[in-house]
Amino acid sequence: MEKPLHENICEEHLFSSIFNKHSKDLHNFLYYKFGELLNPKDKVQEAFIKLWQNCTKIPPNKAKSFLFTTANNLMLNEATHQKIVLKHRKIIPKTYTNETPEFLMQESEYMDKLQNALANLTEAQRTAFMMNRVEGKRFKEIAELLGISTKAVEKRIYGALEKLRKDIKEL
Repeated sequence: MEKPLHENICEEHLFSSIFNKHSKDLHNFLYYKFGELLNPKDKVQEAFIKLWQNCTKIPPNKAKSFLFTTANNLMLNEATHQKIVLKHRKIIPKTYTNETPEFLMQESEYMDKLQNALANLTEAQRTAFMMNRVEGKRFKEIAELLGISTKAVEKRIYGALEKLRKDIKEL
């Protein structure tokens, strides 16, 4: 059995010769198998990039096999991705609702009331309330972020809740 002259293809002249020898054949293979739509030139480049990244692991006599397998897999992945994209384009978003116009109007009015009520809170109450209810932070986390005690956070949030209930009921 012959011992290979080069242990890996990380040497520039060897890699360059592999590129010159196989790039055209690889492009033609991908072009004939998948067509121009999936951009075989890019996949050839990506395959050679992967070969370069793994140059210490791949012996020169396996480089062609690695390139063709890698490029073929890249094209198959791209074809699968394009199928999924087409599938999602076919799904038409719903432009109707089951809610009555009256419900939609009430919902809109309630959101306005809520926004006004939130604006009427003190800055400290609003900050603690939003961190808790919107961001989902616990009292202890809020206390650490604001540099206050956990009891102070509790007081701010409970005060905000009381004020919100009162303001929304009045409206």
